[in-house]
Amino acid sequence: MLAQEESQTQFYTWNGYQCAYEVREPNLTSQESPVALLLIHPIGVGLSRLFWDRFSQQWQGGNGAETIYNPDLLGCGETASPRVAYYPEDFAAPLKHLIENIIKKPVVIISQGASFPITLELLGMTASENIAGLILAGPPAWSIITQPKPERQQRWLWNLFNSPLGGLFYRYARRRQFLESFSVRQLFGKAEDVDQPWLDMLKAGSADMASRHAVFSFLAGFWRKNYESAIAQIKQPTLVLMGETASSISKDSQPEAPQKRIDQYCQTLPNGQGKILPGRNVLPYESTTAFTEACKEFLQQLRNF
Repeated sequence: MLAQEESQTQFYTWNGYQCAYEVREPNLTSQESPVALLLIHPIGVGLSRLFWDRFSQQWQGGNGAETIYNPDLLGCGETASPRVAYYPEDFAAPLKHLIENIIKKPVVIISQGASFPITLELLGMTASENIAGLILAGPPAWSIITQPKPERQQRWLWNLFNSPLGGLFYRYARRRQFLESFSVRQLFGKAEDVDQPWLDMLKAGSADMASRHAVFSFLAGFWRKNYESAIAQIKQPTLVLMGETASSISKDSQPEAPQKRIDQYCQTLPNGQGKILPGRNVLPYESTTAFTEACKEFLQQLRNF
């Protein structure tokens, strides 16, 4: 196997904010793909583009032909963290700039979990020819992605979080004991998969208190809209990947089997397909090999599309 290229952290400016991203070039440049991969990480305590490290390394180590662009979303990682309420379109706008001014080729977007609304907003503001396909890793329950949260409730929650009480809560939530307990209860299929690198990543990523603004925007539900019509308008081929023990973190969702969630998405998506993989809610991390292979199969389909 050829040696893997080290990722390089780079920066660009959007709307006066510094935005960070990594680039991983393919090992086999002679097989360069006409598309690139754009990764959208989940939002949560300590989460950033580092969420994708295992996937990126395996993709590159397996001689994937696509260049990977892995940005830190606004308020996360090394990207600026203004103290404002972030809506999905606020996360999406810097990605639009990244696609149009830096990547400059069609991308296949891979989004994790409830970052899917960011993808939907990005689709709405980007020329369709710039996005070749979508891969959704554990997207939200159908009852969540199609059910808006009342605006008054969103603002009330944000004001509560954006207070000294919110700061105390964030300090509590970034403790290693809480991070481990939450990961076992809500994210991973097997407790033993909540390993030291995962916990170290979350601990380091949450050290900056400014990282709480993106997390609180997510918890306030600013991403909660009825996206059914937007999903029905997606023309690009879309792959929905669900863990065999997938669950929903939101208390508002209704229990549903993984296959049912896939069916609900694919019945609405004009060009959708789905697959169940081992794991629960963080497939790129807990089931990296199976997830990577499913993505590669989909990319091969796109080449023949």
